Amino acid sequence: MTEFLAVEGGTLAYEVAGEGPLVVLAHGVGDSRHAYRALAPRLVAAGYRVAAVDLRGCGESSTGWASWSRTDVAGDLLALVRHLGGPAVLVGHSFSGGAATIAAAREPELIDAVVELAPFTRKQSVRLGDLKVRRFRKGSLRLIGAGLFGSLRLWRAYLEVAYPGVRPADWAERIARIEAMMREPGRMKALRGMGRSTPTDAGEQLGNVRCPVLVVEGTLDPDWADPHAEGEAIVAALPDGLGRLEMIEGAGHYAHDQYPDQVAALVVPFLRAEAARA
Repeated sequence: MTEFLAVEGGTLAYEVAGEGPLVVLAHGVGDSRHAYRALAPRLVAAGYRVAAVDLRGCGESSTGWASWSRTDVAGDLLALVRHLGGPAVLVGHSFSGGAATIAAAREPELIDAVVELAPFTRKQSVRLGDLKVRRFRKGSLRLIGAGLFGSLRLWRAYLEVAYPGVRPADWAERIARIEAMMREPGRMKALRGMGRSTPTDAGEQLGNVRCPVLVVEGTLDPDWADPHAEGEAIVAALPDGLGRLEMIEGAGHYAHDQYPDQVAALVVPFLRAEAARA
């Protein structure tokens, strides 16, 4: 059941299932909480109260927000955690990985741990040699084009690259849902606004995080020429001993949708281990 939370600047849509410690799931750009339809039930079955939220401008959340930075979204996530009675674990995908980092650094008493799935959490740079990697070149051109021109066709083309090999059984429905959402007034504006927001605000907060962080990358993620190196760089920027990187072989940018069992098999033991230490 969809619930709504009014925050400064608009309204956030979310849904909650399960009982136990709170886990908040935040999706990436051009998506909705539907992206977690496979992972959320696995976390509920493991004994967690799971809240999946539509980011500002996405899904069933309102449009017309003044800005779209990771810092803005971090504030939204913290407001939801407070509303639901934190503390919580934040799971952030892509853009939201950076937002989760900022939230954890800003209010450590509210965030017990962070899971970052294919996160954009630090300043990006492209070397000439990166363009020799075909999947990176294809993904980047389509991603940049979608944001630059507000093109739904290019966004769909990017998703084709971002899901290499294995795709969920409901792939046709998944794409149709995304396309229908992106045709709604204001939804492409949100994608473009988030796309123009650089992750430097998140990178500046990595050293201020005080909770454990699990970073999960797919080996075939087209958003980086070397996803492993990107994950290692994020872990290295965290305080010593807080970060851990795990790779999922064959996964693209949406490991939680392609391989939900493998992602759950990483996330659940991580959460239980941190709870035991606490």
